[in-house]
Amino acid sequence: MGIPTNLLLTALPTFVPSFLGSCLKRSTLLAGHVLYNVHDPIRRVYFPIDAIVSLRIPLLNGHTVETAMVGRDGVLGALAAFGAKRSSCRAVVQISGDCLYTEVDALTSAVVKFPELRSLIISHEEALLSHIHQSAACNATHHLESRLARRLLRAVDLRGSDELLLTQEYLAEMLGARRATVTLIAQNFQNAGMIKYTRGHIKICDTVKLQMAACECYRVIKSNYEALLPSPDILSALSLTDRLSLLNTSH
Repeated sequence: MGIPTNLLLTALPTFVPSFLGSCLKRSTLLAGHVLYNVHDPIRRVYFPIDAIVSLRIPLLNGHTVETAMVGRDGVLGALAAFGAKRSSCRAVVQISGDCLYTEVDALTSAVVKFPELRSLIISHEEALLSHIHQSAACNATHHLESRLARRLLRAVDLRGSDELLLTQEYLAEMLGARRATVTLIAQNFQNAGMIKYTRGHIKICDTVKLQMAACECYRVIKSNYEALLPSPDILSALSLTDRLSLLNTSH
């Protein structure tokens, strides 16, 4: 198993993360922490490693709607390097984990210097926008069961683990459903051998069955992000030293 890292940074030529190395700092993000609120100035850019961040739109009635999830194949706040200085949504840590972060000014300098980084960020934002559009269509047309399966599978991809710390209350809020309904669906998934659920902890037991339960939106979103990244064969060929040097070598 490779070392945990942000896959978007790994997709860059080695000299780009090397340039960023002295600017990138590692931090732990705790579940529930708000990275940005709507209209907040963006001062830091985050590259999640195994943390998962939920992008939400708050409503006047106090509820929020989740529009996307960002994890190890993504970045948060990168458009600030292109002049988008304020957040258009609320970014809340969904699952605790590590990240790399840098100040916006440092990323702005890197974007100017390296067209490879500039192109990758633009491509990522296109994939993220597609994710948001797909989620809107999914929420409007697909059954709750398939939407829950999609979110669980996406969380597994972003976490890099089949064990997730998610409460039924949280899942109900994100799905815009009653907790009792989510509890019933989770029980059905458990009875079918797809998951094991205890309070606040979900273990994915049968990914194939869960994929069959999910709508096509999971595969569409996943493929859009995978197009940004090197093939698994390339990643597996990197030695531990190579992977470390991508993030830790200063310019």
